[in-house]
Amino acid sequence: MNLHISDLLSATTVTAFRDALATESGTFVSGKATAGWQARDVKHNDQSTGPAAQKVMDGVRAALMEHPVFQAAARPKEIHKLLVSRYRPGMAYGTHVDEALMGGKRTDLSFTVFLNDPGDYDGGELVLEGNDGDEDIKLQAGAAFVYPTTALHRVAEVTRGERLVVVGWVKSFIRDAAKREMLFDLDQTVAALKATGADRQVMNLVSKTRNNLIRMWAED
Repeated sequence: MNLHISDLLSATTVTAFRDALATESGTFVSGKATAGWQARDVKHNDQSTGPAAQKVMDGVRAALMEHPVFQAAARPKEIHKLLVSRYRPGMAYGTHVDEALMGGKRTDLSFTVFLNDPGDYDGGELVLEGNDGDEDIKLQAGAAFVYPTTALHRVAEVTRGERLVVVGWVKSFIRDAAKREMLFDLDQTVAALKATGADRQVMNLVSKTRNNLIRMWAED
């Protein structure tokens, strides 16, 4: 299941993040240093782990862990790696799949948080490749896109401006993507039943099923 979160970061927060990163432009280095062997030859971007970048990553991690939709969809046990990435004209990231293990920890979900608006740059789409065609993602500043780490994907070449994003990876309590989606659907059902004033006995049965499925499937 792919997830678009439009309201992860406020406009004020995004502006503050961009301004902070602009003061540390010199801390950006080639992204090849963090690429796995199969991605290193197709990765052409810059990344920063300077003090400002670290504060941005901490802010993104906190926002994700506090967001109810992200919690319901990802069931995160840990967000165990984040990177601030910058693409300038001529930069791109060719087709690849993210590493299954990062720092010895399983990766179940990947995410991209956009720090500038689509009009600030040409190209730079996150492209998910599939048997039924490609899906291009280019979201407003402050939005996040979450998708299974199993997906082949790429970042199209930037031809104008600058693409600034935070990317990261999640280890979920629920390893299986289909099971995560079923639990997400059940969460939406519980919320809808509550909003419409459903009978308490019906609510109890749905909540019982949801919680028992989590007990069956969760890996703690």
